[in-house]
Amino acid sequence: MVARGKAVFAGSCAACHGADGRGGQLGGANLLRSSLVLNDKDGELIAPVVQNGRPGTLMPPVPVAPEDIKAIAAYLHDLQSKGSNQGGPPPGEEVPLNILVGDAKAGQQYFAKQCGACHSPSGDLQGIGTRIADAKVLQNIWVSGGSARMRGPGAPTSAKPPATPTATITLPTGETASGRLVRLDDFSVTIAQEDGTQRSYRRKGDVPKVDVKDPLQAHRDLLAVYTDKNMHDVTAYLASLK
Repeated sequence: MVARGKAVFAGSCAACHGADGRGGQLGGANLLRSSLVLNDKDGELIAPVVQNGRPGTLMPPVPVAPEDIKAIAAYLHDLQSKGSNQGGPPPGEEVPLNILVGDAKAGQQYFAKQCGACHSPSGDLQGIGTRIADAKVLQNIWVSGGSARMRGPGAPTSAKPPATPTATITLPTGETASGRLVRLDDFSVTIAQEDGTQRSYRRKGDVPKVDVKDPLQAHRDLLAVYTDKNMHDVTAYLASLK
C-alpha cells in the first residue's frame, strides 16, 4: 500500500508538495507538518481535499481514485513516522533540488533591464556559470549581491568578499570623517577608519549629516520587487554563461 501510494503521490502530488512531502516548487504545503494529515487515519480527511481541492488556495481538485487516495494517505503516514519531530526529511537518500527551472531568455531580458547598468555578462560575470557550478549557490550569491559569497559548498573560496557600506560624516563645524560604516541608528553613528580605529558620533535628528554609500543598495531594493519567476529566470540565464 505504501509503495503504491508513493507511486501515485509522485505522479499526482509531488510537483506541488515535493518528492518527500515537504513542499515543492509550485508552492504546495509541507505535508509532514500538516495538522490535517497528522489527524487523518485512513484517508478520510485527505480524500475531500484531494477530490475537491481547496477554494481560494493553489490546491486544485485532483482526479484520483478512492483506493489510490488511501494509498497516498498510507504513504504520507509512513513518511511522518520516519521523519523528525520538526518536519524534517525521512532518512534515506537525499532528494536533490533542481532550481534550474527558469526561462534563460526571459532572465537575460530581466538582467539587461535591472542589472545591466552595474554588471556585464562579458565583464565581471563572464563565465560565472562555470565558476559557480552549483545553481543554488549561484542564486544565493546574485540575489544577495555577493553577501552569501563565502557560505555553503560550491561557493568560490578565492573570491573577494562583497563591498561594505561607507559613510561620510559632516559635523556642524564643517569637519568631515569617512570610513566603513559599522553602526547607524537614530542615536549614533560609528565608522571604522583606514588605520583600524573606530569613531562614534552622537546623533540628534539630522546632526551630524551622514551620507551613506551602500554598493548593495540596488540589490536590497530589488528584494521587494523580485518574483520567484524573476529569480529562477535570472539564475537560469547566469548558469548559461559558461
